[in-house]
Amino acid sequence: MLFALLTQLAVKGSACNSGFLGFPAWYEYLEVTDANTCNVVINGLPDVTLIMLAIVRIAIQLAGYLAVGWVMYGGFRFITSQGDPEGVKAARNTITNAVIGIVIVVLSATIVSFVASRFN
Repeated sequence: MLFALLTQLAVKGSACNSGFLGFPAWYEYLEVTDANTCNVVINGLPDVTLIMLAIVRIAIQLAGYLAVGWVMYGGFRFITSQGDPEGVKAARNTITNAVIGIVIVVLSATIVSFVASRFN
């Protein structure tokens, strides 16, 4: 019974803001007019800009997932290099570049959130 209650509360609180696999909905920054059907009304260029910002945020989040995957790939290459100096160097370069990518993704996600908050 407690599980059913928590599930209902979670669905009611986040039904219109949930996306797929942790990605935000494309209408995340728009005002939802009907919470049951998640209807939104687009009122001109500022709302189109907010939709574009949400799409950019989805792309940034996808880039973050890819960067984390590259870190794991670099770790796999590091483990399987078996002490070969060239393999270790290539694996370290892969990990370094992926970490730089993660930093860029975090900074750009912060910028997008800041800009979107200025529109709302």
